[in-house]
Amino acid sequence: MPEALQELADLLQTRRDDAVQSYAIRNGELCVHIVPTQLVSFMEFLKQDSGTRFSTLIDITAVDYPEREKRFEVVYHLLSMVNNFRIRVKTEIAVDRAMASIISVFPVANWYEREVFDMYGVVFTGHPDLRRLLTDYGFRGHPLRKDFPTTGYVELRYDEVEKRVVYEPVSLVQEYRQFDFMSPWEGAKYILPEIEGAK
Repeated sequence: MPEALQELADLLQTRRDDAVQSYAIRNGELCVHIVPTQLVSFMEFLKQDSGTRFSTLIDITAVDYPEREKRFEVVYHLLSMVNNFRIRVKTEIAVDRAMASIISVFPVANWYEREVFDMYGVVFTGHPDLRRLLTDYGFRGHPLRKDFPTTGYVELRYDEVEKRVVYEPVSLVQEYRQFDFMSPWEGAKYILPEIEGAK
């Protein structure tokens, strides 16, 4: 399998040197970094070329790197059932830039791109219906960005008097704290005193 993946990587680098920036083979999977402006044509190549035949788009997601100039890494997972290969395609984009939609190549990308837009705020140009998918229409922010507060900005509740759902600013009754005094994941450094009568 590693030899076949290396042959695939060589094919991509030879035939699409305008798009491929780098690649790596890890844990039996090929990961290719591409130029963002070549995304649509590269996806068309992966789907239609007889040497690749990646006919199935499995998922689209993103990763947030706030410290980078190009903050978001958009990740595409594809499957070639003919060749029994999986490939991961990555491309980077800045906050103030838009990514081209690949719906013209893979119609299933519609909901995946909406999810990435909702969770990360990545805008896809050419998308026919780019709106929130998992959060409410009035939701503020993008929950999977690393600078999004764990409590959110607003909370909602049903108001018995008004007979409707109301939004209110988050008000914590105590300061947010992380209780990991005896975390089994960290390893206990202290032993709590035994309580009389407890067994």
